Amino acid sequence: MHVVEKWMGTFLVLAISAVLLAYCGGNGSIYISSSSSSGSSSGSSSGSSSTYTVTYNGNGSTGGSFPIDTTQYVQGQTVTVLGNTGNLVKTGNSFSGWNTQANGSGTTYSPGQTFTMGAANVTLYAIWTANASFAYVANNASGNVSQYTIGANGELTAMTPATVSAGTQPTSVTVAPSGKYAYVANYGGNVSQYTVGANGALTPMTPAAVSAGTQPTSVTVAPSGKYAYVANYGGNISQYTVGANGALTPLTPATVSAGIQPTSVTVAPSGDYVYVANYGGTVSQYTVGANGELTAMTPATVLAGTQPASVTVAPLGNYAYVANYGGNVSQYTISANGALTPLTPATVLAGTQPTSVTVAPSGNYAYVANNGGTVSQYTVGANGALTSMTPAAVAAGLGPSAIITAP
Repeated sequence: MHVVEKWMGTFLVLAISAVLLAYCGGNGSIYISSSSSSGSSSGSSSGSSSTYTVTYNGNGSTGGSFPIDTTQYVQGQTVTVLGNTGNLVKTGNSFSGWNTQANGSGTTYSPGQTFTMGAANVTLYAIWTANASFAYVANNASGNVSQYTIGANGELTAMTPATVSAGTQPTSVTVAPSGKYAYVANYGGNVSQYTVGANGALTPMTPAAVSAGTQPTSVTVAPSGKYAYVANYGGNISQYTVGANGALTPLTPATVSAGIQPTSVTVAPSGDYVYVANYGGTVSQYTVGANGELTAMTPATVLAGTQPASVTVAPLGNYAYVANYGGNVSQYTISANGALTPLTPATVLAGTQPTSVTVAPSGNYAYVANNGGTVSQYTVGANGALTSMTPAAVAAGLGPSAIITAP
């Protein structure tokens, strides 16, 4: 048996059946949205038709204060988006940026991002991501998805029904940032799509699935919630728009080329770049166009270690890391145009057969699940470089295959 086939068997039976806990922020986050709005700063124009203001709105906040930007902007002037400087809070939720629409359907901005002022006042609404309420499991062998509620003390309770049907060999599950939709990549060749009810229960859409490429292994949704991408082990990336009802529609073209045997896909926090770990030894890198389509950068790929299995981007979008099944972690800086540049050193040691990598929300720590039975732990330096903690690894169960940190 070839080593790739052997690993993929382990990955599909062990790794891909892992629980993807719904969590705050990033891919796979889930929350119950609130349409109430409170606490906005004054946003009227100065009275001159040639100057405009930027207003920040708490959008249902229950404490803290909203930022106030007193600048009178002229059309064409660059605006730098403020952070949550007044420590806005909303009970049961976490702050995750700003959006031009209260319901999150507009343009999303992270603190520090910039935009060009148009010929009108701008209101930016706080984006709130509710604390995890539900969890979903893609069950590769049984062809369905388990669904749970998460109790106040964190315990999982199976919903009724305990499972919903998926496609052939479900391999990866994610939830849209809005928390309203869920998607499952089925290794048999398509993507199942669901609406998420108020109680967290999944209901298949009509149609229940959309076509993907050959052997889908990983699915993710852009932070804006407008686009979705699937890594197909057969050699390409499927790309979709997400409709107002959550349904996926293939873009034109429906797929873009990737490296050899894509296994993992992720979108940068800004939504401007996409990265794919190719098991053949590289990482593909793309820019995201205005309508969500992917365009390969130049170069289209950068080298990684032996058998890349998972790729992730740090919360601030400045570093990327790849777990290489061959035994180490590749580390990169992300330039202003999204291109990856290997750090020095280009890799750091991990445990036996690394399969998954994640970065803590603070950006200060990184963790790697090693299929050999451990979890490697690192501090993240000021330049993004990983340094092993003491001890360098902690014990896990048999065949660790996926890891994520709570918010």
